[in-house]
Amino acid sequence: MSYRDRLQQRLDETGRPLRVGLIGAGQMGRGFAAQLLRMPGISLSAVLDVQRERAEEALGQSGITPDKATTTDEAVRAIENGGSVALGGIDELGALPLDIVVEATGVPDVGARAAVESLAAGMGFATLNVESDVTIGRYLARLADESGAIYSVCRGDEPVETKILVDFARDLNFEVICAGKGKNNPLDRYATPDSLAERATSKGMNAKMLTSFVDGSKAMIEMASLANTTGLGVSKRGMHGPASTVPTLHQTFALVEDGGVLEKPGVVDYCTGPVAPGVFVVVRTEDPYVHHEMTYLQMGDGPYFALYRPYHLASLEAPLTVYEMALDHRASLTSEHWTAEVGAETKRPLKAGERIDGIGGSTVRGLIDDSADFVRDNGVPLGVLAGATLTRDVPADHLLTYDDVELLEDSTIVRMRRIQEAMDTETAPSLKELRDALAGAP
Repeated sequence: MSYRDRLQQRLDETGRPLRVGLIGAGQMGRGFAAQLLRMPGISLSAVLDVQRERAEEALGQSGITPDKATTTDEAVRAIENGGSVALGGIDELGALPLDIVVEATGVPDVGARAAVESLAAGMGFATLNVESDVTIGRYLARLADESGAIYSVCRGDEPVETKILVDFARDLNFEVICAGKGKNNPLDRYATPDSLAERATSKGMNAKMLTSFVDGSKAMIEMASLANTTGLGVSKRGMHGPASTVPTLHQTFALVEDGGVLEKPGVVDYCTGPVAPGVFVVVRTEDPYVHHEMTYLQMGDGPYFALYRPYHLASLEAPLTVYEMALDHRASLTSEHWTAEVGAETKRPLKAGERIDGIGGSTVRGLIDDSADFVRDNGVPLGVLAGATLTRDVPADHLLTYDDVELLEDSTIVRMRRIQEAMDTETAPSLKELRDALAGAP
């Protein structure tokens, strides 16, 4: 039975729609909201954004007039009576009678705070914020297990859609050589919001978001998420990122001894060229008859073959995760492994005392690395660096370490990352203890 039919069945049986809350009413959040409400049995019960008027606009765009709610009690009553509310910020999130919360801010610290509030209240939490997941995903998965709720990265972005291809290949017992994505924008490792301001305006995009795409940060983050959910490794620090086409993927991502770019099998990478906006998995088979069948099916000349999906629909596919969580009681993607990290490489020389402006800014770009190598070199994750201060001068193209920066230790994302780094050898705080600590409770 399709999700559409099952949602209608759920509505008929319970007499109440699935109540969904949305955090972040920007481009991604609005796309999610518009697509979500095309399904029966779904209510967009709350939209929360630091700019409350944007939350109101997101509901209005979806044909919903928000109830006037000036207190938490009024917001709760409005939702319970079938209405929708627009709220400024996430302070009231845990008190709202929601089933699933979807977070679409792209800001790691906000994602971390929202996850804790949602899970502590027993609400499922789905995120489009892969930036947060690659920073504290292991810890979030543990907190979700403790709460009995579900935590998941959303469908639609490249990590989940590529994971589906990886699972398909493994279920057919193919050897996965490489999994990855096509990069939409030509790579400019030194791009800044100022240099891309005009292009961002023409696309109706936030300049920092566009910068994170162009400077490669987003590709590094997405492929790290893919590695950590599948257990695949990193091809090399920063990945290869060669040019390729769909017909030549199986040649490009073959092993070096077979004419490709890869030094080892079982890795993630990306390519430039007309493969975007698709995702791919390059597999290998040594079985003569399987080889014959794949060639007969016009999948290539072997022994390498490419499985390719020509699109990903970003926030428009994200509602699928909500349905999976509500109806199948499963996550689309969690970090079951920790094979990759995303560090930060400087875009220009930085002086002691300068502040780092975070993902998509003018100071640093993301750089994927093998997790063991990252720990060995004392790398500092990109996701914790917003607002950090340089403790010494560093040159351009320098991989930042913990010794180079002073972090904002009271931020949620930094505190949770510290716990994640220690939780294999120390007892991590419970969800209640963490929530109380973040709220400043004694």
